[in-house]
Amino acid sequence: MSHQYKDFEPKWYHGEVPANSYRSIFKWGVPDQIKAPKEKLYKLLKDQFGLSDAVFKEYSEDLGLDPVKFDKPITLTAAQIEKFKNIAGAEFVRTDDYARLSVAYGKTMFDLMRLRNKVVENVPDAVIYPDTKEQIEQIVAFCAAEKIPLYVYGGGSSVTRGVECVKGGVSLDMRLRFNKVVRFNEIDQTITVEAGMSGPKLEETLNNAQKLFNAKRAYTSGHFPQSWEHSSVGGWTVTHGAGQNSSYYGCIQDIVIGQDYATPAGNISTDRYPRKATGPDMNQIMMGSEGTFGVLTYVTLRIFRHMPRTIKRFSYMFKDWETGQRAAREIMQSEAGYPSVFRLSDPEETSLMLYMYGVVDSPLRLLFDVKGFKVNEMSLFLGFTNGEKGFSKNCAKNVHRVARKHGGIWLSGAVTRGWEKGRFSDPYLRDTMQDFGLVMDTMECSVNWSNMSQVHRDVRAYVKARPNTVCMTHMSHVYPQGANLYWIFIAQMHDPEEFRTFHAGILDTIQKSGAAMSHHHGIGKMFGPWLEYSIGENEFAVYRALKKHFDPDNIMNPGGTLGLDTPEEQKHKLGRQRTESTTSL
Repeated sequence: MSHQYKDFEPKWYHGEVPANSYRSIFKWGVPDQIKAPKEKLYKLLKDQFGLSDAVFKEYSEDLGLDPVKFDKPITLTAAQIEKFKNIAGAEFVRTDDYARLSVAYGKTMFDLMRLRNKVVENVPDAVIYPDTKEQIEQIVAFCAAEKIPLYVYGGGSSVTRGVECVKGGVSLDMRLRFNKVVRFNEIDQTITVEAGMSGPKLEETLNNAQKLFNAKRAYTSGHFPQSWEHSSVGGWTVTHGAGQNSSYYGCIQDIVIGQDYATPAGNISTDRYPRKATGPDMNQIMMGSEGTFGVLTYVTLRIFRHMPRTIKRFSYMFKDWETGQRAAREIMQSEAGYPSVFRLSDPEETSLMLYMYGVVDSPLRLLFDVKGFKVNEMSLFLGFTNGEKGFSKNCAKNVHRVARKHGGIWLSGAVTRGWEKGRFSDPYLRDTMQDFGLVMDTMECSVNWSNMSQVHRDVRAYVKARPNTVCMTHMSHVYPQGANLYWIFIAQMHDPEEFRTFHAGILDTIQKSGAAMSHHHGIGKMFGPWLEYSIGENEFAVYRALKKHFDPDNIMNPGGTLGLDTPEEQKHKLGRQRTESTTSL
């Protein structure tokens, strides 16, 4: 354990995770790593849910240590399987139970709860581990000719049921072999990689560009989602992903400059120009398609100079959430440069972060009392700047000026460093907590400044209507016109269907509130029923037309992805508010 408890410590599971077990599939990250709440956070959660230490002496949920075994017949013919082996190599086509389940689910809590309960559904008939772009093109062409459903598995961190093989068929697991550098171009400042390359491998490659490519300097991707350690470049691209540093480097649609796809209608290769006026942008048409048009093979990314020494970290406490919002908007609209990481937490999240990052044990707690800042009212703002030394410094100065103007208390960069230590490891908490029936999951949506408070109130009202449910919110991925609102909720649940009903209610509320259904998680099959009536029926017809062109037989990621083949009776038709506020704030 990373820290010791003074009083009772729950029986957090940190034993062996068998390689062929259910837990090895649903567990976040590497098998031998866990994360448990610090003692004060544990006590806070225990009080929140009205639980005693006795509840945490024994596990209430299945640990998932049993070997994976299920009875799901394979529908592919022997000849079809043999064809795939001829293309990819016999040892790189698997039909055993473990391989099939290992690519069937992502990481939404609905997936994890089903796996703990050994609910096995929607698995592929075979898993293929491609090595080259040409192999993928041949596989797509064969699947199109044989009308075999085709799915893709990148890093496996989907929280929208994006990878689930609803119609069986085959799944391409890109992790094993399709993860290489295709070309590095320092003159244009780009890198082209295979779609299965992971975040850490991409960053390591760019940081070591001088050694690997004889480059003049080190580079960075600038893209660091929370799932960075266990997600792929292809996954970022097809879901419109965003990294935690997006306010400076941009979201993935700002970073991707070229793509190659293998589709049933033929191969697609976009050019790599930074801007052009040659009709609708094919890059933007293909991004966000989530595997429904074809399989992404190559991705060309803009890259950036790696300058970690110029980072300026900051953190402030505002008296309340509304004051923090006003300061955040002024920072983003002042045209003095954008911070790289930009995170403003609402009062409920702030209260927990005081425990998570050690602020509650520091002298700062006394300063809050002196200033009249109250727990459950104040709002924590943290982040840092990137870029050339003078730019980064000036941007941080502007943040400080605006924060002080709005009464923010300077907390130094220490709180931000505390957040950085857990920025990629916090998801490990889900496994340890779920062993005792506490589920933790996330939702997010895109809002404008003018409707941010209303969306925040509406979603919180729905979540908090469920007794003893934590609902934390922070603002991230911030723009001059609005921001992303990101919710983390914690609740006691044991039944996957109970979770799905609760989750659907949140999506209903987001749709009715007028927010975009997703900012960067994507849509997948879980959000698909809401998409058409969120963006508009005529607008959605364009997606259908593209699908008909690229994939007329619906073999690419079928079963509800983007709502393209969702039955009409399953769609949520609440519609979105289309009126825009022009109120001056």
